[in-house]
Amino acid sequence: MKTVETVTGPISVEKLGKTLIHEHFIFGYPGYQGDVTLGPFNEEEVLKQAIGIARQIQSYGVETVVDPTPNECGRDPLFLKKVSEATGLNIICATGYYYEGEGAPPYFKFRQGLGTAEEDIYEMFKVEITEGIAGTGIKPGIIKLASSRDQISPYEQMFFRAAARVQQETGIVILTHTQEGTMGPEQARILIELGADPSKIIIGHMCGNTDPDYHKQVLDQGVRIGFDRFGIQMLVGAPFDHERIATLLALVKDGYEDQILLAHDTVNIWLGRQPVMNEQVTQIMENWHPGHIFDNILPSLRDQGVTETQIDKMLGRNAVGLFAGEPAKVK
Repeated sequence: MKTVETVTGPISVEKLGKTLIHEHFIFGYPGYQGDVTLGPFNEEEVLKQAIGIARQIQSYGVETVVDPTPNECGRDPLFLKKVSEATGLNIICATGYYYEGEGAPPYFKFRQGLGTAEEDIYEMFKVEITEGIAGTGIKPGIIKLASSRDQISPYEQMFFRAAARVQQETGIVILTHTQEGTMGPEQARILIELGADPSKIIIGHMCGNTDPDYHKQVLDQGVRIGFDRFGIQMLVGAPFDHERIATLLALVKDGYEDQILLAHDTVNIWLGRQPVMNEQVTQIMENWHPGHIFDNILPSLRDQGVTETQIDKMLGRNAVGLFAGEPAKVK
């Protein structure tokens, strides 16, 4: 029986059910730890919010959420375990670091200067995956990797090399962040060249690019991709949802629905002070919530001929294939 680690322990991949591949219950940009006077973390209050969000997600029939919050951005496996135990929602957490521009590079850059960084990263991944995170016994189900806009920096490449090495030893899934949908083909290529299994790789945020031919450069390498930012519009160079839908429809028409997974990349609770957005941004981003796909995107896809079987793949069966390591049906 093939299994995947959740925050409450391993489950059969066949029990994943309807899955959102990329959502954050809590997230904070590095530095939030220094703003606790005005942005304190009240766990009782935040846990109540998170449980409500989980139940909202479950109301759409979702059984599993992958929460790929990087280690330095507020990842909290014990908190996620409490949410999972209170609701029955399967939650898969990550080990990994964010991209250089919005992550916390000073720590491993310092260790890079000492000449130990890459081995340190490898050891971190390996111990968290095999023994658990920080003495909790909770094991991640994915490695989170990320790259910058239009480049995979030398700093980021250390994480890619370490992740490919660990994946060969453990079989864990690798999930990536592409900044504004760039470097997708390059991420897939470097990981595969380093020996990673393409059937256990998902290149994330590819819906930041609206050129179907660009997507095919990634898909034809045998990996899966995330159309996982529905609801994010205008921010960080993001396209509008109608552009994402048009791109998705083109790929489905060409038979790629077995390699695509859907989500929103929501940040449901911000660590530190809550961001204040102006009225225009608030209006444009009003659909950035974990029900948006079900309320608005799926009806549009159905109206344009996408079948229930195809939808079920992109919100369920393809996640099973990813975590089971089933080879993608490359065109």
